[in-house]
Amino acid sequence: MSCAALLALRGPRLLGAAARPPRWSRRRSAGCEPPAGAAVRIGCASGFWGDTAVAVPQLLYGGKLDFLVFDYLSEITMSLLTAAKARSPVLGYTPDFVSTAMAPYINDIHRKGVRVVSNAGGINPLACAAALQEVAKKANVDLKIAVVAGDDLMSEKDNLKGAGVTDLESGKQFPENIHSMNVYLGARPISRALDLGADIVVTGRCVDSGIVLGPLIHSFGWNRDDYDLLAAGSLAGHLIECGAQCTGGIFTDWHTVPDWHNIGFPIVECSSEGDFILSKPPDTGGLISFGTVAEQLVYELGNPQRYLLPDVTCDFSQVSITEIPGFDGGAVKVCGAKGLPPSTFYKVNATYLDGFRATAVCPVGGPKAVQKAKRTAEAILQRTRLIFSQLGYEDYSAVNIQVLGSEDTYGPHARRSIEGGPREAVIWLAVHHKQREAVEIFSKEIAPAGTGMAPGLTAIVGGRPRVSPVLKPFFFYYPKSNVQINLFLNGQHVEVFEEDLTFTSDEVVSFDPPKISSELKDLPSGPHTYRLEDLAYTRSGDKGNSANIGVIARHPLYYPYLKKTLTAQALQNYFQHLLEHEKPEEELVTRYELPGIHGLNFVLKNSLGGGGIASLRSDPQGKALGQMLLDFQIKNVPDLKSLIE
Repeated sequence: MSCAALLALRGPRLLGAAARPPRWSRRRSAGCEPPAGAAVRIGCASGFWGDTAVAVPQLLYGGKLDFLVFDYLSEITMSLLTAAKARSPVLGYTPDFVSTAMAPYINDIHRKGVRVVSNAGGINPLACAAALQEVAKKANVDLKIAVVAGDDLMSEKDNLKGAGVTDLESGKQFPENIHSMNVYLGARPISRALDLGADIVVTGRCVDSGIVLGPLIHSFGWNRDDYDLLAAGSLAGHLIECGAQCTGGIFTDWHTVPDWHNIGFPIVECSSEGDFILSKPPDTGGLISFGTVAEQLVYELGNPQRYLLPDVTCDFSQVSITEIPGFDGGAVKVCGAKGLPPSTFYKVNATYLDGFRATAVCPVGGPKAVQKAKRTAEAILQRTRLIFSQLGYEDYSAVNIQVLGSEDTYGPHARRSIEGGPREAVIWLAVHHKQREAVEIFSKEIAPAGTGMAPGLTAIVGGRPRVSPVLKPFFFYYPKSNVQINLFLNGQHVEVFEEDLTFTSDEVVSFDPPKISSELKDLPSGPHTYRLEDLAYTRSGDKGNSANIGVIARHPLYYPYLKKTLTAQALQNYFQHLLEHEKPEEELVTRYELPGIHGLNFVLKNSLGGGGIASLRSDPQGKALGQMLLDFQIKNVPDLKSLIE
């Protein structure tokens, strides 16, 4: 859908302008200006719905925080919360935030003057705030709890159906059976809620980094056209919003990270000039280093020069990360983010119902376990298809058979070194069908394999497979001017927040993949071959049906060799078995460069089998793709290790 067509949907202008926030409000001391060089400390205690309960006390008692933030939402989580609210109007938020993160510590949070920002509201932020009010009331604590609402666009469903809206990735038309629609709101409404004196701010869907940028805008009074500062604050949010992922979690060199059981959660100490130090509480496990933080920088990243957010368009390509000695567990200084005006549009994540699914996971033991697992899975499908034909059901819409332990996900790169294959394997059998009744038949036909098929099938993990609806994501842009953002305080509506579109731009910037320079063509060659892991860190993530893989050189001298060898075509060839082509000869991999950290970022389109809940694969979010790439061979190079000794 074109920008012009979207603008034609423009609704009434919002009422009332938000007042400029005060320059400082640490501990909500009215009129208190920060001393020169003062910084704001923000800790993140959750990177997803279901994160560890140890983070809150660790940060609250050891972090010396001004703000404690929680990120719970992903596209998958929004799908789950949508289904929860469909069952009951009082559900649709993440209850762990209320019962586990806040209730046990509500008195100490209040006593210490730590202010809280969380997107735990999901698709029902008012219900989340009401539950928090009950917790505060029982604890006899007087807290101002604000809600940022307005991300829910379901009331616009009928208007959008005939408006020519198409999916940003696939180009498909707007679905008929829309289940949810949520705008990714920005940081300014959070900042405004803090200006109004909120102790706790609960939002629905917003960009993950907004839970950090909002407090920084509030604390420092950053203007809408302070693009570099807004980009720096967004980078701080981007780095810590996944919790322990920047403090040693899922690090390539995982064996160097101590005390996983007590891994430290991240703290950013931000200055009004935008530079910040990333650390963790003392006496905690984990590791903060150039590698751990650089990996998180490239996580779920697209074009690093055009990272689109509601408040600013970020350029992270020249960001630098410098280790600081003398910190318990490590610390780094981060700087170099640049900003440009944001667009006049919000990104929207919609979900729509597309049939039903179930997954059977069954361990198999004994000789030829892989062969037994494959035959068992194929026989279950044959049997259920026979039942379908007898009952008049259509065939499955999609099926996926994987044998975990046989390196199925590696495709042509799998190793078959054990004679006869492994003696332990796990069946991963996932199916999709338009009708729930058909999937229920599948679910009931798993257990009979334990007595009528291969020997050595030991269990059905989790019992009979659960039949669940498939809520597929659908992404599009929507005019900011059409979105009414409402702010509530202690259950009462206090104002309508208006986005100021003065400092926005919809100028389209084309991306030209960098050409191989003569410098790379003239690189010395040699007889040596290295695994990528010897020369680089990697991390992978997802956005919808696309995955990204970031690669960061372990030493700047390795970077030219990585750039020369790891081309977009090289990665497309390497992951060909996972990519789904809609057109012959389609280029599905794009490479971007981050010279500030000597890194590369690859975006792999159509690589996740639909992604999220829609995917039948065992890795629907591409978490293992970066690990798979570590075995890529860098050939015909000199003795690179000697260059840095």
